[in-house]
Amino acid sequence: MGKVRQVLPSLVMAALLVAVWWALVVETRSVIFPTPAQVVMAMADLVRQGTLWDHIGASLFRVGAGFLLAVAIGVPLGLWMGWVKGAFTTLNPLVQILRPISPIAWIPLAILWFGVGDLSPIFLIFLSSVFPTIVQTADGVHTIDRKYIQAADNFGVTRAKLFLQVVIPAVLPQIIVGMRVSLGVAWLVVVAAEMIALRSGLGYLIIDSRNAGNRYDLVVAGMVIIGITGLLLDSVMRRLERLKLVGWRYAR
Repeated sequence: MGKVRQVLPSLVMAALLVAVWWALVVETRSVIFPTPAQVVMAMADLVRQGTLWDHIGASLFRVGAGFLLAVAIGVPLGLWMGWVKGAFTTLNPLVQILRPISPIAWIPLAILWFGVGDLSPIFLIFLSSVFPTIVQTADGVHTIDRKYIQAADNFGVTRAKLFLQVVIPAVLPQIIVGMRVSLGVAWLVVVAAEMIALRSGLGYLIIDSRNAGNRYDLVVAGMVIIGITGLLLDSVMRRLERLKLVGWRYAR
């Protein structure tokens, strides 16, 4: 019963938005923008054709590959920058220069370097994910309470052991937050990234539906599917934040 009460406000808000959407389309008599029913029917068509899961799977593969690569590089690099002052001084200006550049601006170079295929979208998604991961991880190291370091020094803990058993566990909450932000950004740019992909993916579905006959019901269906999938991915990341190992730094 408690879980129902938690999700009830969200369900009510979603139902209200759908009702307003439906009323606006009917009131304006739009022949372009679809009603919620038309979007649901478009989704059902994709399911019957067997293409929906192919598009979702292709997008998840590209986002997953780019995101995991960003984590594999961004977390160690962020830990190094946070722990070694010289590394931070040297690399942080470069990170701050590259971080604001939109992944869309990299599309011509991505095509030049990797061609038209899966590698180009994965590269773009990697770029969108790696910098938030680096910044959040380095910031997490910088905000570690000095009493943890001092306590370890008092017990004569070696630098390697200090890093593995104190620094990394203490910075895990920030790492998880960085991963959550990075995954959200990665999923956000999937449409732009898949503009140069092969004939698959939710981004390709949206662009192709717009270009091939103005199928705005499929366009909106793709948008809705991206939103729902993003919500599910965020829910998975939120579960990681609840792990006991992640929260020990904030224990009272």
